[in-house]
Amino acid sequence: MLVKLAVLFSGNGSNLENILEKLHQKTIRGNTYEVVLCLCNKKNAFGIQRAKKYGLESVIVEHENFSSREEFDQVLVEKIQQSGADLTILAGFMRILSPVFTKNIKAINLHPSLLPLFKGAHAIEESFKSDMKVAGVSVHWVNEELDGGKIISQKAFEKEEMNFNEFEEKIHNLEYEILPDSVVKIFEKQEN
Repeated sequence: MLVKLAVLFSGNGSNLENILEKLHQKTIRGNTYEVVLCLCNKKNAFGIQRAKKYGLESVIVEHENFSSREEFDQVLVEKIQQSGADLTILAGFMRILSPVFTKNIKAINLHPSLLPLFKGAHAIEESFKSDMKVAGVSVHWVNEELDGGKIISQKAFEKEEMNFNEFEEKIHNLEYEILPDSVVKIFEKQEN
């Protein structure tokens, strides 16, 4: 089966590039994956250059150009539907999405904490500073609640005596493992 993916990002694009490297135009356990849309809400995001390395032009939809969250989300929905994507991946897409998006688009999000703990934009710092002995990353379905959808998968590690830079690097390395694996799992289940 051909699986079409849309990837939404806001910045550096390292998770976008990871998806392109591990899934784009690859066949894994019977499914072939193709990224059909790279969409960014910031015209100067470095991820745009990463997409170009794979011959993909990013669609830029700047949220500042819209008077409401719903107007912006409506354009996202239209772009994703036009692409024919089977699944949308939020890979560092730093926008809170309204029901205009969440009720119309099947999407997953990568989050740098063990949900339901440490939701929101400061999850890495909050997780690092907490008394918890473990930390990790989550992939979850997107719904109306910020970082609140059903969890698809998680990976954890022992914090031990890491400094913040080591901790952050460990989080990112786990993100690079868990996100493509989660996409593959979702479509494996659909085949059964």
